[in-house]
Amino acid sequence: MLDEPPPSGYAQWNGRLLAQALSLPANFVWEVLRVHNIQLPRRRSWCISTDPQFVQKAADIVGLYLDSPENALVLCVDEKPHIQALERAQGYLRLPDGKALKGFSHEYKRHGTTTLFAAVEIATGQVMAGHYQRRRRVEFLDFVNKVVHAHPGKEIHVILDNLSTHKPKRDMWLARHKNVHSHYTPTHASWLNQAEIWFSLLTRYAVKGASFTSPEEVREAIDRFIAAHNPRAHPFQWTKEVVHPKSLKSHYGDLCN
Repeated sequence: MLDEPPPSGYAQWNGRLLAQALSLPANFVWEVLRVHNIQLPRRRSWCISTDPQFVQKAADIVGLYLDSPENALVLCVDEKPHIQALERAQGYLRLPDGKALKGFSHEYKRHGTTTLFAAVEIATGQVMAGHYQRRRRVEFLDFVNKVVHAHPGKEIHVILDNLSTHKPKRDMWLARHKNVHSHYTPTHASWLNQAEIWFSLLTRYAVKGASFTSPEEVREAIDRFIAAHNPRAHPFQWTKEVVHPKSLKSHYGDLCN
C-alpha cells in the first residue's frame, strides 16, 4: 500500500490513512509501523552523487586519510561563504514546565556577511583560516599561497570540492607549484572533505545563536574559536575504509530486496 499513491488531497501516507485504506484499526497499523521501523512523517534531504568516477575519487581521498604519504602534509581545504552578522536580542526563558533555557528573539538585523577559508591538517586537526569578502579564484589563491608559505619545502596534498574556483581549465598556479597535489571529492560528495566536519563545529560553538553587529565581530568570534581549538586539537578518526554511492529507492518494497 505504501507504494501506491496516497488518497486524493494528501501528499503522503500516514498511519490513519493507511488504516482507512486497509480497513484496519489505526492502533494495529501504528504498531506494525513501529515494529518495522517505518517512519512515514520523517523526511530527510541530501545530495546524491551521480559522479561516474565516485569510487575512484572516494578511494583516493580515503586512502589519504588512512595511509597518508610519508613526510607529506595532507590538508582539507574549503570555504564557508556568506556567514551572516545577525544582531538579535538574547536572554533566558522560563518555560511553563519550569525548565530554564537560553533563547533569542525571532526578529533580527542584518549587518553584512563575511567569507571564511579554512585548511584542516588531518594529522593533527590544526586549523589555518583566512577571512575575505568574496570567494573568487583570487581570494582562494591568496589563501592557498599563505598555507604553502607556512610549510616551505613540504609535499602537500590538498583535498578540495569541485567548485569552479578550485579547478580552472588552465591551472597556471598548480603548474608553478610542483609540490602541491590536488585531490577532488566526487560531485555532490563534499562530506568526504573533513573541513566540512570542522565547519559544523565552528557553527555549533561560535556562530549559531550568537549576536553580531558587524562582519568584523563575526571574524573576531571565529578567530577566538580557532585560538581555543588549536591548542587542544586532535585529528578526526576516519574509520570507513570503503565508501559506496547511494541512491533513493522508488518504492518501499525495493528496500526489502
